[in-house]
This record gives sequence, C-alpha cells and structure tokens, in this order.
Amino acid sequence: MEKPKFNYGGQAVMEGVMMRGAHIAAIAVRDPQGNIVIHEEALNAALYRGRMSRIPFVRGLVGLWDALVLGTRALIWSANVALREEEEESEPQPATEAKEGFLSKIPLLRRFTNMLILSVRTMNMALGMGGSPQPTGNKSTEAFSDIAVVGIVALSLSMGIGLFFALPAAASNIVQDVFNIKSRLAVDTIEGVVKLGIFVGYIAAIGFMEDVKRLFGYHGAEHKTINAYEAGSELVPEQVQTHSIEHPRCGTAFLLTVMLLSVVVHAITGRPDNIVLLIIARVSVVPIIAGLAYEVIRFTARHSENPIVKLIIIPNLALQRLTTRQPDTSMLEVAIAALQRVLLAEEAVARGETLNPQEEIILPRLEGAAYAG
Repeated sequence: MEKPKFNYGGQAVMEGVMMRGAHIAAIAVRDPQGNIVIHEEALNAALYRGRMSRIPFVRGLVGLWDALVLGTRALIWSANVALREEEEESEPQPATEAKEGFLSKIPLLRRFTNMLILSVRTMNMALGMGGSPQPTGNKSTEAFSDIAVVGIVALSLSMGIGLFFALPAAASNIVQDVFNIKSRLAVDTIEGVVKLGIFVGYIAAIGFMEDVKRLFGYHGAEHKTINAYEAGSELVPEQVQTHSIEHPRCGTAFLLTVMLLSVVVHAITGRPDNIVLLIIARVSVVPIIAGLAYEVIRFTARHSENPIVKLIIIPNLALQRLTTRQPDTSMLEVAIAALQRVLLAEEAVARGETLNPQEEIILPRLEGAAYAG
C-alpha cells in the first residue's frame, strides 16, 4: 500500500494518547471503568494549513508553541478523565477530624502532582498544531482558562530552558574559573557535555516514576500505531503490536537535535566572559535553535530511507528507548481509537462535509476484553 502523504502525529497523555491530523486532534483516554473516552478538538487552520505553515523556521516556532498549548490542554483533560472515579468517591467529608478533611483532598492533590510530572511531556511531544479550546463538559477542565494553560506552558518552557541551557552555561563557567581554562573551545565542549548529561540523565531518572512508566507505555503505543498506519497495516492491536516502538518524528528526537545544534550555534555566537551575559546569550538563541531543529527533523523524516540519513538519526532513535515502553493491548486499543477518529475526520473533509468535533465520545469496555488500563 502507498505510504500516506500526510504525516500524522501525536503524544502520550495520562492513561491515553492524543493523535493529530490536518483538521482535528483526538484525545483518547482509558477511564477507571475501562471505557475509552474520546475528546475531539478542531485545529487552527491559519497556523497549520495556512501561509504560516509554509515559512521555514517560523513554522517551527509557531507550531511548537501552539502544540505545547494543545498538549497541555490534552494533559489536563486526560487527568480529569483518568481520575474521575477517585474524585467522585472522595466527596468532602464533615470536618470531624482534621485528618479526614486532608485525605478528602488527596485526589485533587494527586491530579495536580501528575500535571507537574506530565508537564515534562510538553518538551518531548511530537510537533503538532492546536486550535482554540473546546469545552469538555467537565467542570475541572473548564476551570483551567486559556491564561492558566499558557502559564503552565510558559513555566514548563522556563524550567526546560533553565535546566538544559542556563545551568550548563553556569556550570561550565564555574569550571573555567576553577581550573583557569583558557581555551574557549574546551569550555564550550564542557558545556555541551554537561548539557547532554543533564538531558539524558533527567529523562532516565523520570522513567523510574510509576506514572511516567505508564506514560511512556502510551508513548510506545502512539509510535506503533503511527508506524502501522504508515506501513499500511490493519489498525488492530495484533497487527500494530508487531511494528517498531521508535519513530523518526518523535519529540524526543527533536529535543536531542536541539541539544546538539545548540553546541554548534553557541560556538558560532561566542562566549561572553560575564556569567549573566553568558546566560542571557544562551537563552536568547533558543528560538533560533528550535527553528533549526524543526527543519532538521522535517528533513530527516522526509528522507528517512536515505542511507546517510539513517546513520544521522541513529542517536535520535536510540534515545527513544528511554522515553518509550512496550505497550500492552489496552494501550494500543486507546491509541488506535484516537487515530481512527482523526482518520474519520479527514475522510469527512475529503467528502466536503463540515467537521463537528465531538466534546466527548464513550466507547464502552467490552466484557472479557483484556484491558489493563
């Protein structure tokens, strides 16, 4: 079967997967009862299918920001669905004991904690486009305004830039002063090594968290489903499971490309002696590096069969072993459900129909099915 021309993408969310097409994004989540709950959201036509999407470098920056906002909304919605039963079972109790009053708030605290943990996925997601938010009918989700979502994204980006750019720059500057290193190339090399060390170490460390392990399982399910579709395989768990867990357009590959390109860009832009100016200089070129990285990933994805490109992307594919886990059947079912909704929308557009994204669709759990979610 001919390889699809459009590059579908997605990301893992809490107990689910978001898939993105040309016109809608579909978020599928396994709820506590074992049902698959799906939310559809229209994508921003101006950003994703308009002139902006065809301008090199600019399209990467605009797309990345919009994808981060969309991904954050998807994470919030998925957390609400995944924890619905716990919230319902934890109605506020009379304040007869201070301890009971505290325990009654644990589900909300856990959800907030999960959101902080899962915010790291906004830096690992595949590049996609998002549109204006759609109400889900869930009060917890509606409580998060656009301003709050943008705030979460801005905080996540600030933490990432601080951890992977500002900290290595400061650390290398300290090493330079302590050991009186005169070679700028040597100091830049030290900064690059520290940066890559923090990046890989951070990803490896969060992989030990139980919630993140499941997140990485759904990440693997997303990759396998996209690989199966692009190979022309039937979208059933038994077929999808046979496909690779790695994918060249993965957001992890994007981040590693950002790290590697930053070493080159920093060598070109120079190294101020003042540590404050150094950190400002490093942070200021992040948009340029991100735009370059997007174009590199776009190019390698289009030429993934080229022998030279295959060699270039080996580190990107290898790193995905840290951010993916082998999914079980129930995870694959969720990823397949999300992609199928996106494909149905694309078929509707091809027929000239007007899209009507659904706020919530529930696919009941089948009795006897081996769902693990």
